[in-house]
Amino acid sequence: MGKYAEDAKELLRLVGGKENIAAVSHCMTRMRFVLNEPKKADIEKIEAMKVVKGSFTQTGQFQVIIGNTVADFYNDFIAVSGIEGVSKDAVKNAAKQNQNVLQRMITALAEIFAPLIPAIITGGLILGFRNCIDSLYLFEDGTKTLCEISQFWAGIDSFLWLIGEAVFHMLPVGICWSVTKKMGTTQMLGIVLGLTLVSGQLLNAYAVAGAADIPVWDFGMFQVNMIGYQGQVLPAVFAAFTLVYLEKFFRKITPQVVSMIVVPFCSLLLAVMASHFVLGPIGWKIGSAVSAVVYAGITGSFKIVFGAVFGFIYAPLVITGLHHMSNAIDLQLIADYGGTMLWPMIALSNIAQGSAVLGMTVLQRKDAQAQEVNVPACVSCYLGVTEPAIFGVNLKHGFPFVCGMIGSACAAVVCVAMGTTANAIGVGGLPGILSIQPDSMAGFAVCMVIAAAIPFVLTMAAGKKRLPKGADDKTAQQLAQAAAGAGQSTAAGTAAEVMADKNTQDEAVS
Repeated sequence: MGKYAEDAKELLRLVGGKENIAAVSHCMTRMRFVLNEPKKADIEKIEAMKVVKGSFTQTGQFQVIIGNTVADFYNDFIAVSGIEGVSKDAVKNAAKQNQNVLQRMITALAEIFAPLIPAIITGGLILGFRNCIDSLYLFEDGTKTLCEISQFWAGIDSFLWLIGEAVFHMLPVGICWSVTKKMGTTQMLGIVLGLTLVSGQLLNAYAVAGAADIPVWDFGMFQVNMIGYQGQVLPAVFAAFTLVYLEKFFRKITPQVVSMIVVPFCSLLLAVMASHFVLGPIGWKIGSAVSAVVYAGITGSFKIVFGAVFGFIYAPLVITGLHHMSNAIDLQLIADYGGTMLWPMIALSNIAQGSAVLGMTVLQRKDAQAQEVNVPACVSCYLGVTEPAIFGVNLKHGFPFVCGMIGSACAAVVCVAMGTTANAIGVGGLPGILSIQPDSMAGFAVCMVIAAAIPFVLTMAAGKKRLPKGADDKTAQQLAQAAAGAGQSTAAGTAAEVMADKNTQDEAVS
């Protein structure tokens, strides 16, 4: 019998028993369940278990936060339940049975961009650093940049563009690869398709607006513009899914003896033709229209209202999973306008929810059990991972979540009023300032203070009225009683366990 065998038996009973589990796996800190009948799970009793630090449902999965010991808990759960565990990908596929069409679309979009985020963050940080050394006039009485007075830094600036160009200009390559990987078709064909969208033979997408003449392919009866799709999102997505379904179609109808030749040749050729003849231009227009609407909202006469609304509702969007759509919009804004004013508000929302948790941490400073969740959730939220804070703390109490939303809205209003712009999607939360354009950094710093201060103050004020009097002493008293009854060695063990669990930090929902 493992250490968590009894807790595992209890959790199995509370989720509805073995027959209610369609699939189960675990990530760094959470048990991930796909339940046949989600309503059978007794969430209140599950969250009351000492080993459980919170729970939430997202993308069709019921997720129970255990902490850094989740791997041991998972092994005991598999042993007592007799259920064979599966991979996270298998759980995601099984979870589709609990999703509607819109949720499946959002999940697919999230899974396409998730593998690209590390590269995009790296690219954003590099662009931010380059702007600091080649665009900030800090030397010789504010007349020159670091690159202008130092050949070494000028060389660094030029060299780093190698990575920046690869990330943003060649983005369609990554998108096409990611789509084919997700859909289980030939990834190399996806890479080749992406390369045909950004080939050096084509007019660079960033040069189209100022081009006097656009080169064409002349087929006699008609002509097709030789335009590249550097940095474009929708043309790459449309092209990649076309390739996927063409490959699946030809693989289905082609005899096995010639499939190695026919399937890749026909699939890629038709996909490239469709991409440049039809899908690319259509995707470009749709993407530009979406970014134009968002840009107008951020910069127009009602930008204050736009900022307030977006800042207020972003955290609720995280609950539904709709926040994943912002990645595509941010990337389109960067391609069309050289930066995004949407992403800074997202980083501020992270900070605001983290500050609400910080308020709860102070209010419950004597509640050791609550601090096991509060402290790691606050840290992860300040670093851009909001799920532990939102689901594990703020939603559980209600008022901290609303306080975070109010603080986020206030910060977003100031953010859009000052035209704060980011180079790219970056690390959320406090490190987000590294991805902000140099001339917006001071303004963003002010917004960060607002996002940190308002939720903290509101949470402290509301908590003193809403939390039961003496609630922060409850766990401390229980631990003292346990120590008195069980002896000094048990008390030391309990304290050690509490201190170890303080380092728990959750990963982002993929």
